[in-house]
Amino acid sequence: MLRYILLGFTIYFAYRFIVGFVVPVYKTTKQVKKQFNAMREQQEQYTQSPTPEPEKKPTRANKSDYIDFEEIKD
Repeated sequence: MLRYILLGFTIYFAYRFIVGFVVPVYKTTKQVKKQFNAMREQQEQYTQSPTPEPEKKPTRANKSDYIDFEEIKD
């Protein structure tokens, strides 16, 4: 009789341990892995996408930008 009671308590505590600790840890680990994978994919997309460089236009000076130089003699 005592053997069955101890077996029942063992099964009950094992169940409580699995449901109260192992299952939440498993779910949390699974969720964290998903988030890390999503962040890694996002980082890979960011590094693989070419960053557009701003177009550089050749700088030309307009004739109106220059002032004619006249030498002044004393």
